[in-house]
Amino acid sequence: MHQVSGLRHLSMTYHSSGVLELLETLGDRPEEAGRAVDKYKYSCYTLEIACRCSAIAQSLETRRNSCFFCRRSVDFNMKIEWVPLRVPLERRLQTLATAFFTYTFFTLPITSCLAVAILLYYGGLIIRTLLLLYFVKIYVDYKKNCAVVEGNGWLFYRSIRRYRDYFPVELVKTAELPANKNYIVASFPHGILGTGTCINMSLDIEKWLELFPQVRPKIATLDHHFRTPFLRDILRWWGMVSVSKESLAYLLSKSNDPKHKDNRDGFTSNAVAVLVGGAQEAMETHPGKYILTLRNRKGFVKMAIRTGSSIVPSLSFGEVDIFDQVANPPDSALRRFQNVVKKFTGISPLLPKGRGIFNYNYGILPHRRRIVQVVGSPIDVIRSDSPDADYVDKIHAQVIEALEKMFEQYKEEYISDCQQSKLVIQ
Repeated sequence: MHQVSGLRHLSMTYHSSGVLELLETLGDRPEEAGRAVDKYKYSCYTLEIACRCSAIAQSLETRRNSCFFCRRSVDFNMKIEWVPLRVPLERRLQTLATAFFTYTFFTLPITSCLAVAILLYYGGLIIRTLLLLYFVKIYVDYKKNCAVVEGNGWLFYRSIRRYRDYFPVELVKTAELPANKNYIVASFPHGILGTGTCINMSLDIEKWLELFPQVRPKIATLDHHFRTPFLRDILRWWGMVSVSKESLAYLLSKSNDPKHKDNRDGFTSNAVAVLVGGAQEAMETHPGKYILTLRNRKGFVKMAIRTGSSIVPSLSFGEVDIFDQVANPPDSALRRFQNVVKKFTGISPLLPKGRGIFNYNYGILPHRRRIVQVVGSPIDVIRSDSPDADYVDKIHAQVIEALEKMFEQYKEEYISDCQQSKLVIQ
């Protein structure tokens, strides 16, 4: 009875259109799951919810083929599970907003370069002259302050509520972040897109400003994005900054004096989120697997010590569940290809598996699954222009310990199958 009730809860969480019919068939008899699967021919997406219930999963073991999510044996027909025609307008708008941002994140670097090439090739003298002036501006902005937008920028671009509500994305505060210092928010896991952190600290910052007043949220991303025409402007509007040493040092060394000219907007602190695991950690992203790339990542600790900024550990529960990706074990040809591309570009070419706008089975849109970003307590450091290696290791160990404690403390609350979930730090 308890397991079926858990499945009812999951059906509300995952919003699958077919699960309610499955529940009606099962009632309080999970042993009938196999017959229900045979009757309704559910897809992997629907079965992944059912397979999370251990009693139901056992009844599926005699079926053929395999569900990509839980790897248990089931028999299913991979037909498309279409979105129902009657869906509330607000949910449609949330899906469209998510589709816009997802396709933008995946394609904007390439489309920006293509747009410049097309304008240079087909544009006339005026277009080419304007582009030349634009290139000069990009160069000057970057040399001046690494193209950082001062303050919070235009809040119109950072108040995209429907993208948040699609999942939904939540923000949990566990400690105060006094506005008399600056912070590096060490965010994990990266996931495919770092969606939870990006929404809370970039695309919809209202909740952040409510919980952490007078602290400006920023997100650090790849440096070469801020030298790419068009792309750099969009990212700057969304409050993103370069992850280069110069950019981070510029932001984290800013004065916290309320009377300083940089703080005329009423904010006296900067909190810069760094997705420490980066592209390497993104390649490890699979549903239910919390694998962090951190053991040999100490650059953010050195930057915190050089600028006197506190380090704030942060975990986004559910980040790894909104996408799956094509299997890429460490010894596979795909992983070797991804490593080669990452080495030269800093980007790992992922092959995400999600849903579509009008179906639940195929596409690259994320699934509607709850993401909860838990912001931990700040770890204070002693400022030094030349960080001592032993001190760096000490602070780094404190970050790892804080993440491990945070995971154990909150996993039962925010992970549906917490008994099977483990935090792996490599």
